[in-house]
Amino acid sequence: MLEQKDLIEACIKGDRVAQKRLYDTYAGKMYLICLRYTKSQQEAEDVLQESFIKVFKNIKSYRAESKLEYWIRRIVINTALNSQRKKLYMYPMVDVEEMKHDYDPGKSLSHFRMEDLLKMIRELPTGCQTVFNLFAIEGYGHKEIADMLGISEGTSKSQFARARKLLQEKIIKEEKAERYEKFK
Repeated sequence: MLEQKDLIEACIKGDRVAQKRLYDTYAGKMYLICLRYTKSQQEAEDVLQESFIKVFKNIKSYRAESKLEYWIRRIVINTALNSQRKKLYMYPMVDVEEMKHDYDPGKSLSHFRMEDLLKMIRELPTGCQTVFNLFAIEGYGHKEIADMLGISEGTSKSQFARARKLLQEKIIKEEKAERYEKFK
């Protein structure tokens, strides 16, 4: 079994077996990231494929300053953002007034399946979806997001607030539908 350093060296040399092993090791996790930033499975698969092409093309520049998984993750996120960037400019993000909402931090989402939550995120408008993923899931700050997307920090904050409000509305709607089905 190859050590990670040997695996990277083999990938740099173009060893297809090593490349497949690297792909098999990380593709599952990276595909989930792609799904969060895209609107369809086909689009997610395209982003994943493009990402791994970039990984193999640029693996010689990996310096082991961070975990290989984080380096690959960054490439996947950037590839997904580049894919979405075209759409973001087709549907401009506009600053919206700060949205007030009734958020109950004690409320659990544990009764929702991961697929249901992912579907809700994917149904968000592209700008909201992208900012929500970067802020709530990836952990970037609004300033970083603004720089990454070429928008203002205020737009990032308002898109996140809008995404959160839309998700909250979807969750409430789903919960009402579930309650209705129980008493039917």
